[in-house]
Amino acid sequence: MTDHEAATELTAGDVTARYVEAAGERRLDFEREGRTASIAQNADGYAMLKVRTGPEGDELERYYGFDMALDHAAELLGVGVNDLPVPDPAADMGM
Repeated sequence: MTDHEAATELTAGDVTARYVEAAGERRLDFEREGRTASIAQNADGYAMLKVRTGPEGDELERYYGFDMALDHAAELLGVGVNDLPVPDPAADMGM
């Protein structure tokens, strides 16, 4: 982690979530059994959410709503959306 990066981590069951603010974006990274999914938004917090295959992974889709992005991330990890832990700083992501 660099000096310009702050992270909050939360685990529920076998899913770990890590909220990071770095490189001009807010990012919520999920990991489960070697699979990853990331939700990213610009640092100002007003742009669409990008769902990626991981922190540096390919962008798969964009969403306005956090609930839709979480649903896609859960699908990528093979869990239900209610199984995804969301650290408090990430709760306001989305438009």
